[in-house]
Amino acid sequence: MTTNDTTTTTTVADEHVHVEDVPTGLLIGGSWRPATGGRTIAVQDPSTGAVLAEVADATPEDGIAALDAAVAAQDAWAATAPRERSDVLRRTFDLVHEHTDDLAALMTLEMGKPLAESRGEVVYGAEFLRWFSEEAVRIGGDYRTNPEGTGRGIVLKRPVGPVYAITPWNFPLAMATRKIAPALAAGCTVVIKPADLTPLTTLFLAELFRRAGLPDGVLNVVTSSDAKELSAPIIADRRLRKLTFTGSTPVGSALLKQAADNVLRTSMELGGNAPLLVFDDADLDTAVTSAMQAKFRNVGEACTAANRFFVQDGIADAFLAALTAKVEALRIGRGSEDGTTIGPLIDGRAVDKAAALVDDAVERGARLVVGGERVDRQGTFYGPTVLDDVQPGSDILTTEIFGPVVAITRFHTEDEGIRLANDTEYGLVAYAYTSDFARGQRLAERLETGMLGLNTGVVSNAAFPFGGVKASGIGREGSHEGIEEYLETVYVLTPDPFAR
Repeated sequence: MTTNDTTTTTTVADEHVHVEDVPTGLLIGGSWRPATGGRTIAVQDPSTGAVLAEVADATPEDGIAALDAAVAAQDAWAATAPRERSDVLRRTFDLVHEHTDDLAALMTLEMGKPLAESRGEVVYGAEFLRWFSEEAVRIGGDYRTNPEGTGRGIVLKRPVGPVYAITPWNFPLAMATRKIAPALAAGCTVVIKPADLTPLTTLFLAELFRRAGLPDGVLNVVTSSDAKELSAPIIADRRLRKLTFTGSTPVGSALLKQAADNVLRTSMELGGNAPLLVFDDADLDTAVTSAMQAKFRNVGEACTAANRFFVQDGIADAFLAALTAKVEALRIGRGSEDGTTIGPLIDGRAVDKAAALVDDAVERGARLVVGGERVDRQGTFYGPTVLDDVQPGSDILTTEIFGPVVAITRFHTEDEGIRLANDTEYGLVAYAYTSDFARGQRLAERLETGMLGLNTGVVSNAAFPFGGVKASGIGREGSHEGIEEYLETVYVLTPDPFAR
């Protein structure tokens, strides 16, 4: 069955953008096919509620069939020359750029973000393909004499084995390439389950991998409306050797418990509660511009989004005024419409959550500066909001907002700011703005975070390790650390070749 089969492809469109031949089936063993029993999932446009497409709804049996295909392809793919693996990734990188408009349109339609941001995600997501195409030919090892001088040790790396990857809805291209690319570069085969809210982008990406010459069975895609039902038998199967997940901490914790039964290698990129600190000596323009990026990128629906704003007394009023002016200038609309800077939230539950957090903060004494309302229009929109003087005990200080809401708390001293920033179970990313180089060094060492944006509002880059500490996860994605997550270390000892 090919992607031209009308049972497995569709045209996804609205009045502004359209994409032809989007796969809608399951990719198993190199072929697109319907789910067992013909079950489907309706993928909706959050800006209108309209159904964009019906995609296959995989059963547990389909999931095991995908794992069967990955297992069958594992040995041959692991034995493939690193340069061949590299070339497939590089060809896919080129195809992704050739289809920038298609991929951006799909993300905007199924997730809601403005087209400009979707195009930015294509550039960012593609970089993982290019980066790991280069890392594929640089997998290292070691050779050295043992301390006793009686033998020689060889240390080599080999692929972990079949991988099960579970990705979230908010960055449907980048979260897929960030997992698929290092796995393929290392010589691992993959079964990936994209989020049921935004599966179309990953399905289209998988087709680009096929066009780039990726062998059958090396990458398999299963879409499902019941992630728990689909995933349980895959994770319990002893042939699976690696689980990688991006999503909430509670789900990640549950998956870790399941993975423990077979002692699976795991990498978990989990929730965040990012602090953003603005010190009195910060450059105001830089702090405000960067804070807008850190908060409103992806409509605030990002694990890296600034969640808690801590602003020092001396700059607080000026920062609040400048930030509020920029927030008021944001334009709400469908992501596919020209000029839109704030699209819809992913669904009604996300709107309810943002509204509840804002209402709770106001009830506890926060001052509503701007916004704080659902938008009266079709779709799941919540207005960009600024809260000042958020009080201790407010739910918004402990709950990941995942929406366009700024929550400001004022602080007096550096020590107080650091204490407030660290007062969370999470530690994915932090942002800080200061002109004092020594303070920047202190923050890097004292903030409990896996990443720090110092005088910048965007930290994600394929060349650097992405990941957190505490309840924000295990392992790193990107950089040379990213491929190590998919490699096993093997040590071989040989006798001293000079012994007589």
